[in-house]
Amino acid sequence: MLTIVDHPLVQHKLSIIRDKHTSKKEFKELVEEVAMLIAYEITRDLELVECEVETPLTKTICRSLGGKKLAIIPILRAGLGMVGGIEKLIPSVRIGHIGMYRDHDTLQPVVYYAKLPQDMAQRDAILIDPMLATGGSAVAAIDYLKQQGARSIRFMSLIAAPEGVKIVSDAHPEVPIYTAALDEKLNELGYILPGLGDAGDRLFGTR
Repeated sequence: MLTIVDHPLVQHKLSIIRDKHTSKKEFKELVEEVAMLIAYEITRDLELVECEVETPLTKTICRSLGGKKLAIIPILRAGLGMVGGIEKLIPSVRIGHIGMYRDHDTLQPVVYYAKLPQDMAQRDAILIDPMLATGGSAVAAIDYLKQQGARSIRFMSLIAAPEGVKIVSDAHPEVPIYTAALDEKLNELGYILPGLGDAGDRLFGTR
């Protein structure tokens, strides 16, 4: 299932992120902000429980988060740029990391680094990467999270290509995909068009 978060603030900020003239500092800040705004949508169905709170005037019954535990898992390295925004929204969230490279012979993604919360079987995972392009890395990361017992998995990106959405949906139809934009296509090099360039290079100043 694909959800496009088309809130006006998300779309406005995304237009600045796409602009090749946007500075590294502003790019990084906006990626965090858009990730936070998408996280509002992706956490819409979190469970609430009643709790008693004493205000300066009286006691009252309020509602607070309860039940489900969350973990956000950035795909290295570009996914790191989205972590700060989500962490500001949910300070108690646990953060794991998955790093992958593409095997030169098989052209398949290979997990070279992974560090996850120990209790993944009790957590709902939000897998994050600014770009859902070919979908290969996302599928491999979801495979890995399932092997580690993640209770449920959602995927979040800033922009997605139709090809990547199809690959992920075909491999893992139960994993919801959240993005701010579904772009036109991939070019011959596997970059999203119109896209925003290489998210990792723009985040870390290595372009």
